[in-house]
Amino acid sequence: MSIRDSHCHFFSRNFFETLIHEQASPNIKNIDEVITQHLGWEAPKSPELLSDRWCQELDRHDIEQAALIASVPGDEDSVASALARHPKRFVGFFMLDPTRPDSCSRTKRALSELGLQGVCLFPAMHRYRLDDDVALQIFEIASSVKNAAVFVHCGALTVGVRKKLDLPCDFDIRLGNPLDLKIAAARHPKLPIIIPHFGAGFFREALMAADLHPNIYFDTSSTNAWIKYHPKLTLEDVFRQALTVIGADRLLFGTDSSFFPRGWHTPVYERQKSAFTDLGLDSQTVKKIFQDNFARLFEA
Repeated sequence: MSIRDSHCHFFSRNFFETLIHEQASPNIKNIDEVITQHLGWEAPKSPELLSDRWCQELDRHDIEQAALIASVPGDEDSVASALARHPKRFVGFFMLDPTRPDSCSRTKRALSELGLQGVCLFPAMHRYRLDDDVALQIFEIASSVKNAAVFVHCGALTVGVRKKLDLPCDFDIRLGNPLDLKIAAARHPKLPIIIPHFGAGFFREALMAADLHPNIYFDTSSTNAWIKYHPKLTLEDVFRQALTVIGADRLLFGTDSSFFPRGWHTPVYERQKSAFTDLGLDSQTVKKIFQDNFARLFEA
């Protein structure tokens, strides 16, 4: 069975430059040294070479396709370069801050000229409500583009690389309530809206929103450490409840992979595969989650 990963971060050179320039000491000249010595990661060169690195990693794990996320606002061109180099291996997503004055033009360019398909919203990070006009206009633009989707991070938000670089992580998680997607989901019923990590702590609210709006999907990515906020809840319970409420057709497998040399986050895959086995899911259901649903949304 081929696998498609709906959630991988593309940590380009521009990504690191953007973060490092946020530091209190802006005189850092050797970015490679910060990445390799302070973070202990591989320093990326060009987006094209990083996309080659990702292709090699996907091949090593028999992954057919992955969504690559430009992980700071304004880095759409990096992922676009990866898509141009390996168009059959990647689907392009990009982080957007809709409070910026150029957000609409960036969204239109990314979804048309650059060929990206997923707009990624982080309301807790950029401090806006999902039912504010600044956000709703982005859903409006995405709804007019074939095979586009909007990825919305809800619930608890931690960004490990920001912590490692001692950057502010004062995110307002109150703004990441899945129930605030009601207006956008109702206005654009054919637009796929993807909530990662099952709502990251807002599991009940995510289930309610998805139950009311059949265009809301969950991605299963990361360690799902938010489960600690729900006494006695297990990952098996999470999958069981999601399957009961919204069904297998709206679950997208993801890992939340990001940096090298760790590469593709195998333990996340193994843990989810183990949960499927414990739940006794049939092969058709597992295939939908690991492959078919992503392929259907993005016409692989």
